[in-house]
Amino acid sequence: MAKKPKTIFVCQECGYESPTWMGQCICGAWNSFVEEKEITPVKEDNRRRTIDGGKPVKLKEVGTREYSRIDTGVGELNRVLGGGLVKGSLVLISGEPGIGKSTIIIQAASNIAKNGQKVLYVSGEESEEQIKLRADRVCGELPETLFVLPETNLDIVETVCDNINPSFLIIDSIQTMYSDELDSAPGSVSQVRACGNKLMKIGKMKNTPVFIVAHVTKSGDLAGPKTVEHLVDCVLNFAGERDQELRILRSFKNRFGTTSEIGAFMMEENGLQEVRDISGTFLENKAEGAEGSVTAAIYEGSRPVMFEVQALVAPANVGFARRTAVGADNTRLNMLLAVLEKKAGLKLVNEDVYVNIVGGLRPEGTSFDLAVALAIYSSYKNRITAKKTIVIGEIGLTGDIRTVRFADKIVREAVRMGYERIIMPSSNLKSLKGSFEGCEIVGVKNIVEAIKIF
Repeated sequence: MAKKPKTIFVCQECGYESPTWMGQCICGAWNSFVEEKEITPVKEDNRRRTIDGGKPVKLKEVGTREYSRIDTGVGELNRVLGGGLVKGSLVLISGEPGIGKSTIIIQAASNIAKNGQKVLYVSGEESEEQIKLRADRVCGELPETLFVLPETNLDIVETVCDNINPSFLIIDSIQTMYSDELDSAPGSVSQVRACGNKLMKIGKMKNTPVFIVAHVTKSGDLAGPKTVEHLVDCVLNFAGERDQELRILRSFKNRFGTTSEIGAFMMEENGLQEVRDISGTFLENKAEGAEGSVTAAIYEGSRPVMFEVQALVAPANVGFARRTAVGADNTRLNMLLAVLEKKAGLKLVNEDVYVNIVGGLRPEGTSFDLAVALAIYSSYKNRITAKKTIVIGEIGLTGDIRTVRFADKIVREAVRMGYERIIMPSSNLKSLKGSFEGCEIVGVKNIVEAIKIF
């Protein structure tokens, strides 16, 4: 129980504290003392975050500092994190079982340990032998500074951290951890919340980055209370199809970097391998001259990403026509179909429409609206484009083609990859600078113009 606050007197000029009021301070100022209550926190209070007695400071006097980062040795992971692991940060990573969460973590742990830094891998789900088998397969020769602890009691984990003082702590997973302070079972809302707070305290007090693995629900959302998601500094999601090799790492929250970066990996026998040319990976199996296939592009973080949009329009046999989208938003697909019917005259009410973003990518934003619409038109009319074309643009409800961000960088990347034509919003065309020899760049104002050019 907290003690009753004690009265002290603080000089407004120099900050000198005195147990009694003084007419003149030691700094020479007169009548500068004001009465304040001194806060004396309970030492055993584990719920607190501050260590200086809860004393507020002026925001303008807070110094900015460069956050020191730890290189994970995995370039794509560093990219998504914003340049590496920030010391003292909490990173939560989620993904479906078998997607590769533990693989990428043990690879990063091994790389950090090879630089001479101590790494503690706490596993509540696997034994030491299971972790060792995975590490031998994906990491090669293991460093002496990589430690493993099969434990679910977080109080014991905290004691081990005090003993070996690791530079990097991994908890796999938080749903298996519990604290003696609570009687509830591991994985319960109260235990997950309490363990999250305790891990935050370990990370902040010891200036140690903490990597937390979290389970997901059947819908793909993070399991457990939302308070843990709000508590951590970074939330990563590892996604991909289990029957495909490509894996996409995306940041949903990042206090030390952008959330627009994505990392690409290929799952191979010796672990996760980084994909440098992500656009080439998405387009390597694209068939030229096929109806219903259009190349789209988005700008993710610091690089353009090209990918294939496929559409299939077929007569509906019975009942209502189906509208199915894989990798794209189904609600937005219905909106684009309504625009095509109203503004372009396509009769799709009795047609089944299927849209697929090839490669398991789930692009965010609306800059590939026009590519989806033209893919649907191509399948419906059995039309194909004669040139190697990229399509970008957002479609409004009036059928107009709206501006997209970073169009100039997408154009430069498309020209570098050898595309012969780019269909884009007219408003973006005006802002392009420089010459793009060998590539025809066409600006369109509405969906009707785009269809005529396509």
